[in-house]
Amino acid sequence: MGETFAVIGDPIDHSLSPHIHSAAFRELSLDCSYIGYRIPKGELEEGIEGLKKIKINGFNITIPHKIEMMKYVDKIDESCSLIGAVNTVVNEEGVFKGYNTDMDGFLEPFKKKNLKIKNCTILLLGAGGAARAIVAGVAKEEAKSITIANRTLGKAIELSEFAKKIKLNSNAIQIDNIKDSAKNYDIIINATSIGLKNEPSPITFDGIKDTTIVYDIVYKPMNTDFLKKAKENNAIIIYGYEMLLGQATRAFEIWHNMEAPYNAMKKALLGGF
Repeated sequence: MGETFAVIGDPIDHSLSPHIHSAAFRELSLDCSYIGYRIPKGELEEGIEGLKKIKINGFNITIPHKIEMMKYVDKIDESCSLIGAVNTVVNEEGVFKGYNTDMDGFLEPFKKKNLKIKNCTILLLGAGGAARAIVAGVAKEEAKSITIANRTLGKAIELSEFAKKIKLNSNAIQIDNIKDSAKNYDIIINATSIGLKNEPSPITFDGIKDTTIVYDIVYKPMNTDFLKKAKENNAIIIYGYEMLLGQATRAFEIWHNMEAPYNAMKKALLGGF
């Protein structure tokens, strides 16, 4: 009897997860399937009941359910409680255990490329759910400090307070106030949706060092204007798809207790572009 996995959210048709996980199953000859399952906002409870009925083995949660899903898991790991959102669930004989792979997914490319976060100064654009996971990740890796820049200052201040609570030096500013200060940071991360529709980079990279790491979590388009501008200034680039892949491989390992076939998953992901 094969195992079934899914991704739930709305919209769901653009999700690359089915491609990535199906490729992993093929690579390792696992008798498993992975489907996209659309659950509109406000229908999460019924949706979860449905998944319990079909004895789903595990599933990923995407927008808009990541925070609300916290109500429907029986157990959570520490990353979930820290970030306050669930994006991966494993069904252990009817017990739903929740994980959040955003933090590990974000950190994975640094580990793969042997890039250090320890003692670095960080500029983070955005203050949403992904940004919160990133703050938790860089705190864990002992960054020196983080500046959180957001359009609405209130949300940046809130996230900055969270950073301080987990022992990370932090301050908050408005995105417009970055001006030409990007060059003062070791790592610059875009965790906003700017770039999804090919918008121009919200900041300039004038004068940055060629050791500066510039990371965009937007994965489609692959080459956002933010990354193009960073490349023109010879920065070290981390693509959004690398975080997506890090999250997918982590979910795979949670579900199957074995190492994910990284290259097969990467090939499927890049084929999805």
